[in-house]
Amino acid sequence: MGLFDRLRGDDDPRVAFIGIDGVPNSLLAEHPDRFPNFAALADEGSSAAIDSIVPPESSACWPALTTGVNPGETGVYGFQDREVGSYDTYVPMGRDVQATRIWDRVAEDGRDASVLNVPVTFPPQRNVQRMVSGFLSPGVDKAAYPDDLREYLESIDYRIDTNAKLGHNDDKSEFLEVSHETLDKRFEAFTHYIEQDDWDLFFGVFMTTDRVNHFLFEDYARDGEYYEEFMEFYEKVDDYVGQIRELLPEDVTLVVASDHGFTVQDYEVEINRWLQNEGWLEFEDDDHEELGDIADSARAYSLIPGRLYLNLEGREPRGSVPQEDYEAVRDELKADIEALEGPDGTPVAKRVVEKEEAFRGDHDDIAPDLTIIPNHGFDLKAKFKPHDDGVFSTGPRNGMHSFENATLFVDDPDATIADADLLDIAPTILDLMDVDYARADFDGASLV
Repeated sequence: MGLFDRLRGDDDPRVAFIGIDGVPNSLLAEHPDRFPNFAALADEGSSAAIDSIVPPESSACWPALTTGVNPGETGVYGFQDREVGSYDTYVPMGRDVQATRIWDRVAEDGRDASVLNVPVTFPPQRNVQRMVSGFLSPGVDKAAYPDDLREYLESIDYRIDTNAKLGHNDDKSEFLEVSHETLDKRFEAFTHYIEQDDWDLFFGVFMTTDRVNHFLFEDYARDGEYYEEFMEFYEKVDDYVGQIRELLPEDVTLVVASDHGFTVQDYEVEINRWLQNEGWLEFEDDDHEELGDIADSARAYSLIPGRLYLNLEGREPRGSVPQEDYEAVRDELKADIEALEGPDGTPVAKRVVEKEEAFRGDHDDIAPDLTIIPNHGFDLKAKFKPHDDGVFSTGPRNGMHSFENATLFVDDPDATIADADLLDIAPTILDLMDVDYARADFDGASLV
């Protein structure tokens, strides 16, 4: 039991959650000699590969993980979402998440939460003990609350994100250097507040793992030039998680998880270009730049990653697909996608998920009609601007998200993780903390 518990006379159990964005379970499980702290956590607690959500995009995954409900309830489907009844799109932020976050439930229970660097949380909430927003935040000065948190983070040159643009360079040295610095500052901030021991829920995310995976995962998977640098980066992640585990008081259960898996990327697949080539998508002129430039005759369009929308009458402003033809046209589009093959003859789609299978809730009015879960190697894009790269191209990234092979560790040998998914994490944390909730509030179920 920590000092804070002794002072306040409170014996409620606590949880520290550490997010490792985009880390595949297989990476950690297959190298116990190089990642001994993760190996110990698996041996002494519970660990398994888990499934992510549809689609496995960080902007959709973190709202789902932190609420325990699917995008039909959170209202966030990806990095870019569309306005209801419009072709306008927007980048979802924290206030666009329509479901109750786990730290809100903790606050409602009269307990304190420190929330550091979780994606899709800008602007920072003021009903929690402290929060610095993560991915998509403009900077620490606007992303941290209260003032003493902002002042501390500024004093250590804390970084919300690494400089991913450096990953586009052939020489990855500077990218790796900045990524290490970003990871170091995140660890410094995490341990500073963990040691204060004044929280009931500590919820922090290392996102630099996702960035390194995007630009170096092929080097790991295929023994490339930067294999050793990749492994050394993860040895540091392993060391930091081990140090955090050692710092935690006895009344705290550690939970470590990623929001999706990762795999090698061989091709970028421009779905809107493919739709255009196949006659599904037309634009009003040759200078189109955005979704609003599609022609009245367009039958379908795409948003990343692999989300397909019919241009439906009564839903889209210039809908061309009659409501009565919805099922037939969707079936036709699904069959066309299932027949799409890459340059080597491999099907692009591992499966194509219909709207009703993946999304349920009050905010499913902007849900995609179909979502493509690609086979490994095919990263689905959705440019609207004209380009000459064709449907299949390569870019600076050699790693991509995967639906399966996400990571979950619970430092409790009695946790049952087999067949778990991302939506089980929130109710599991609440059960570990003895915070009451209604089972119907979640799409997932507690693992303890």
